[in-house]
Amino acid sequence: MNELSLTALERAAALVHQVIPPTPQYSWPLLNARAGCELWVKHENHTPIGAFKVRGGLVLLDRLRSRPGFRGVISATRGNHGQSLAFAAARAGARCVILVPHGNSREKNAAMRALGAELVEHGRDFDEARERASALAAGEGLEYVGPFLPELVAGVASYALELFRGAAPLDAVYVPIGCGSGICGLIAARDALGLATRIIGVVSANANAYAQSFAARRAVETASAVTLADGMAVRVPVPAALEIIIRGAERIVEVTDAEVAAAMRHYFTDTHNVAEGAGAAPLAAVLQERGRWRGKRVGIILSGGNVDREVFARVLADASGGPLVE
Repeated sequence: MNELSLTALERAAALVHQVIPPTPQYSWPLLNARAGCELWVKHENHTPIGAFKVRGGLVLLDRLRSRPGFRGVISATRGNHGQSLAFAAARAGARCVILVPHGNSREKNAAMRALGAELVEHGRDFDEARERASALAAGEGLEYVGPFLPELVAGVASYALELFRGAAPLDAVYVPIGCGSGICGLIAARDALGLATRIIGVVSANANAYAQSFAARRAVETASAVTLADGMAVRVPVPAALEIIIRGAERIVEVTDAEVAAAMRHYFTDTHNVAEGAGAAPLAAVLQERGRWRGKRVGIILSGGNVDREVFARVLADASGGPLVE
């Protein structure tokens, strides 16, 4: 069976919904006025870990736990992927080791530990932590979980099925790109349902490896990825994800940290929802392109709300557009 067929996606969604209910999609009048179109926000900040990633972890661990000799998983993250694996591993009675880069979000680290993860700090960024996690897997007797697997995409696609079926027909959807499971799940659901909705990826201008790779039609690595939107802080594109994105996305928009910070403030002002940087990036992209979708319906994925209190307080207080990351 095609792992991203409608049958496979429905099966993954059924697994997800045994544990968590569908998240809402709302059209907020103040956001609509600000964007100049009818926006539908998919509230993945309302899951048990405050982010969309939990869906993929549940589907992956359901498959892994049936393997003979399976003991647990090891992976790397900036936070939401690690929380997903820890949440799902705890339900499966499995060990979960998560590597994070030095200087990672303190509150995301605390959340992963609270969910049962064994946390290890390594490297200057996500990609260095990822390489170390892969190297440690065999010695720990654990299954290495990369950031992009068919099971993760199928699980994440459950939010896309909910959105497409729960909202009015959408002309386009803007979605943040980290390692790619979110946008690829959206593309898979769109295609499986036979829709014509345009899928538009969003990256940070300070972490634009996927934008460069999309333009070049090949993987392009960047030297750094320092951004307020830490969920998109990726230097090295995942080839399998890039292939799906090139085939299924219309384009990729780059947003600055100042635009992301403004979108975080707008979410709070207009809806009283907390959005982390990556979660606010699609709104930032729509506002950057204000006027393009007048009279149309557009979806935006609020992929998570896991932002440290100190960072969020600084974002809310500072409307100057100055730097928000060191």
